Amino acid sequence: MTLYTTDYLEYYLTLVGWIVNNGIWNILVASGVFALPFVGIVIQEWLRARAEGADEGNKGVLSSMRIENRIFVAIVVIMFAGIPFIPVSLSTIKFDTTRSQQCQVNVPQPADTGWGTTYTALNNQSAMVPVWWFFMHAISKAITGAAVAAIPCGTDLRQIRMDVDATRI
Repeated sequence: MTLYTTDYLEYYLTLVGWIVNNGIWNILVASGVFALPFVGIVIQEWLRARAEGADEGNKGVLSSMRIENRIFVAIVVIMFAGIPFIPVSLSTIKFDTTRSQQCQVNVPQPADTGWGTTYTALNNQSAMVPVWWFFMHAISKAITGAAVAAIPCGTDLRQIRMDVDATRI
């Protein structure tokens, strides 16, 4: 599994961001804060059962089934979108130069630049990514890549921007 990036800053910050996310997740787990939504679910369903009329039948059974359903959904959400699961390191992040090659622009790999040592190690820390966010990164990069591919190669938009900035009216 690979996370694709298209510029140097994104290449580096993808790993840094997931390392920070892992630290935050560890704090939430160690402090027990991640369990607060479960407490909220139980309290909401208990209050909802009390507010309903007597014609609903056995309120305890009804409330417990509702709590079970909502907690199951919350567990699935936490498993896929909260718990870091897929390992990410600078070796699993790939710098994508496909579009640069199509437009005959030479963009060196991060390791081939003066910043090479910065891109190869980050205090020997590795990160983990939740499954959902790994999928979202892949989908968003695919859509962004398709949109960038629609831009014609002939015009150097950065050069045009610099020319416009340098123009005096």
